[in-house]
Amino acid sequence: MITTAEQESTMTIPRSTRPPFDPELGAILASLPAEIQDLASIGPKDIPAFRAANAARRPDPAALVRGGAVAVTERLIPGPPGAPELPVLILRPTRGPGPWPAVYHVHGGGMISGDQWEQADTLAEWVDLLGVVGVAVGYRLAPEHPHPAPVEDCYAGLEWLARNAAELDVDPTRLLIWGSSAGGGLAAATALLARDRGGPALAHQILQCPMLDDRAQTPSSHELDREGFWDRNSNRTGWTSLLGPAAGGPGVSPYGAPARAEDLRGLPSAFIDVGQVETFRDEALSYAARLSRAGVPVELHMWPGAWHGFAVAAPQAAVSQLAIAARNAYLQRVLC
Repeated sequence: MITTAEQESTMTIPRSTRPPFDPELGAILASLPAEIQDLASIGPKDIPAFRAANAARRPDPAALVRGGAVAVTERLIPGPPGAPELPVLILRPTRGPGPWPAVYHVHGGGMISGDQWEQADTLAEWVDLLGVVGVAVGYRLAPEHPHPAPVEDCYAGLEWLARNAAELDVDPTRLLIWGSSAGGGLAAATALLARDRGGPALAHQILQCPMLDDRAQTPSSHELDREGFWDRNSNRTGWTSLLGPAAGGPGVSPYGAPARAEDLRGLPSAFIDVGQVETFRDEALSYAARLSRAGVPVELHMWPGAWHGFAVAAPQAAVSQLAIAARNAYLQRVLC
């Protein structure tokens, strides 16, 4: 069996020059603690440290209630047939009557890390200010649980949300799926599954710096080596954890790597954004273009000089503020 690394060594990848980091973001990146910078390039042996670093950033549950404006509950819901139950975090407005639009959140973490608490503070802000119900799912992680476990978990959570819309006071015609990084890839894959299985009718998808393509054939997939976040080595670790020796080869399912999907017609309208200086740049731009050619409404942003996950790790930066405002404006426009 040919490995992803062996496949890459035999490919001819178009040459490219890494764009410079935005000066403010570059300075923030350089100021991060050494233990965080050491995770710029993740190998299999680094997965426990990566998981610990992500767990340490879990938001304070007490802050999520936002002065009583948000009701926060945790539940276990049915997983896919024959699989364990799934943890979900549910955030609901405490003011006024529904039914509310719903944002279904799929967390990031390179397929190998994270849980339903990731970016729960952002979800709580939307619940408070925009009047939506937020549901975040915790899916099984690779490599312990390779494809299709993560995407099947995400799809089971979406089905549960749609099935329980009345109980949650959710308008089932206004469902939006949101994910960043691996969560963006899994959100895209869940949207494909929902379309192909005749499942819940998603109205919109927000894919932020999405992890879409296992093949590592684009210039941006090779530009970063031990700099920024989620370089080419980390990307290889994430995809081989999820797909095993099949990563990069023929026959990978589009539900494992959505860039493999040949037909993108009939998918929900999309907001896609990505940093200019990150591994996923080219695949995100390509996916947005292909969605547009398939007749899907698309809003696309590429943020100059921005590294992977910049708006989460450095929300105070000027370019991060622009990115956050663009995303929030899209959310308000399509759901509220």
